[in-house]
Amino acid sequence: MPETRHSVCALDCPDCCSLLVTVENGRGVRLRGDPEHPVTRGFLCGKVAQYLEREYSPGRLVYPQRRVGAKGEGRFERISWDEALDEIAARLKSIAAEFGPEAILPYSYAGTMGWLNGNGMDRRFFHRLGASRLDRTICSTAGMAGMMAALGVRYGTEPEQFRHARLILAWGANILGTNVHLWPFIVEARRQGARFYAIDPRRNRTTALADKHFAINPGSDTALALAMMHVIVGENLHDADYVSRYTEGFEALRERVREWTPQRAAELTGLGAEEIAALAREYAGTRPAVIRLNYGIQRSERGAMAVRTVALLPAIVGSWKDLGGGVQLSTSQAFHLNREGLERPDLQTKALGREARMVNMSELGAALNTLDGPPVKAIVVYNSNPAAIAPNQNAVLRGLRREDLFTVVLDQFQTDTADHADILLPVTTFLEHTDLYTAYGHYYLQLARPALPAPGEAKSNVEIFRLLAARMGFEDACLRETEDEMIRTTLDSAHPFVAGITLERLDRERSVRLRLPDPYLPFAAGGFGSPDGKCHFHAETLDYTPPVESRHGDRDLRARYPLELISPKNDDSMNSTFGDRDSVDLQTAVLHLNPIDAAARGIRTSDQVRAFNERGSCALEARVDDTAPPGVACAPSVRWAKRSPGKRGINALTSERLTDAGGGPTFYSCLVQVERIGD
Repeated sequence: MPETRHSVCALDCPDCCSLLVTVENGRGVRLRGDPEHPVTRGFLCGKVAQYLEREYSPGRLVYPQRRVGAKGEGRFERISWDEALDEIAARLKSIAAEFGPEAILPYSYAGTMGWLNGNGMDRRFFHRLGASRLDRTICSTAGMAGMMAALGVRYGTEPEQFRHARLILAWGANILGTNVHLWPFIVEARRQGARFYAIDPRRNRTTALADKHFAINPGSDTALALAMMHVIVGENLHDADYVSRYTEGFEALRERVREWTPQRAAELTGLGAEEIAALAREYAGTRPAVIRLNYGIQRSERGAMAVRTVALLPAIVGSWKDLGGGVQLSTSQAFHLNREGLERPDLQTKALGREARMVNMSELGAALNTLDGPPVKAIVVYNSNPAAIAPNQNAVLRGLRREDLFTVVLDQFQTDTADHADILLPVTTFLEHTDLYTAYGHYYLQLARPALPAPGEAKSNVEIFRLLAARMGFEDACLRETEDEMIRTTLDSAHPFVAGITLERLDRERSVRLRLPDPYLPFAAGGFGSPDGKCHFHAETLDYTPPVESRHGDRDLRARYPLELISPKNDDSMNSTFGDRDSVDLQTAVLHLNPIDAAARGIRTSDQVRAFNERGSCALEARVDDTAPPGVACAPSVRWAKRSPGKRGINALTSERLTDAGGGPTFYSCLVQVERIGD
């Protein structure tokens, strides 16, 4: 008889869906969204709806392997787990003895969002080893820095409240592609008369359905937000009561934004001055108004400032008071779990007597080739595919091909990075192991138990690092803990949002809302993360300078590389996670050009083109359409480089320049030239 089992989607998405798996004879035959979950509401995105194809793909890695070909060639032989673990332990011990343990670098990100398999036993292992710490900046740190500067804490509007809004701004947020479970709440709001506007450089599924699309120049969001403040404050459209009670520094803000006229912002953003002024007036005059701010705008050189300025707008107009008002970037900080107890950073003292050095993952190319201090002699990659997703791809690949670099890769498929492994280990999917899940798009804590058996000899990250710790001779009790023991430790928090939520309750209910007021209005009466609970504008530091690699940046660079390249997430993939799918490869193999830019280069749809700059080049197929405005080229990402001509993807063009705060990557501040191949 068919059986229904529960799971949780572990992919890097704000929705963190509750799943139901239909199982017959031990095999999953159907995957669907849990209709009882208040956000999942019974449906799945197109990516995860097909996940059972990935689960049972003939391409799954199912046993350990050792490299037999050249690095990058992707040739391996099967070995046993004992052989794999013994070789890894021996090499790590040897490297630590000769160069120091900081010569070993873990590299991971959000291939799973589960706490145990994403930042649990792995962190304990590397802390005990004394390995270099990884600054995990590749996605959201600039936005996090911007939100902290604006609000002092990273809370946001509940997705369920969007149904009450009367004006919704999707700012750098392709909701239908990357946050689809918010969309039904927006649909409800629109049925009740709400207006839905999108601010985004490109035309996508979300902007196509918006009442208005503000096609802003890449990286100029700060200028738009400052000009909106100019109009709102200058015309006394702000909420004077809220501002006086719950903010600090408003008069200085008034003076600061005086110079940021809509005319000035229009020159930088590409929008019309009257268009900017009308948006500001409508935003200030509509209650409730809510902003869905996503991470697109913080992948620019001025990304942290962009998030900060946008996040200040609700405090100026007082929309935090309203049910359905405010802003959402992330809800993740509300999950006040016992991270230190899970990750055990104190274990570094045993190995080093101090904290280990920090290596920024957005500078992996430099770390593998030119890092000061102990050179990186070993890298252990899990939950990530840096050969495809890291900036400055040529430098990353050059580093991964070093013969003196010992590389271990844990993955479900043989990715670009896996091709460079010395030892390749098969790992479980989220349907096959126990884990604890928080969300960054809602306020529900969830637990998943294994719904399906793991294929072949695949093991979870938790089990692999537990076994490696034993092979290394580490005797710390925490390195032998079970998953349930780790979960109990993680839930051991006195914070009122999570206190009293137990493993037993999660096992019974599967999804538990944080202990928050319902509805939750985080800043209705102040309560910001500053010592006095107020939103501090710090107007003296609010400013905007165009990114170096932009149309208003370095003139000499723009003369050589006149197109601004953006590489937004492809709707049907999750970074590089589904890069093995032929359908995804086709969607990430193209470059969208505006007809004006294409005509100037003699390029037509289906032509093979070369996009290039001083860092590298890659070959793509042209799509001439209105996806991108003049001066902008758009390449949906991220393609597996080994499936590309020349084995290079779009990140062969992106730089290791970092954001203004947070140390994040600047994927969307990238100038290129494009030419037709064969000319």
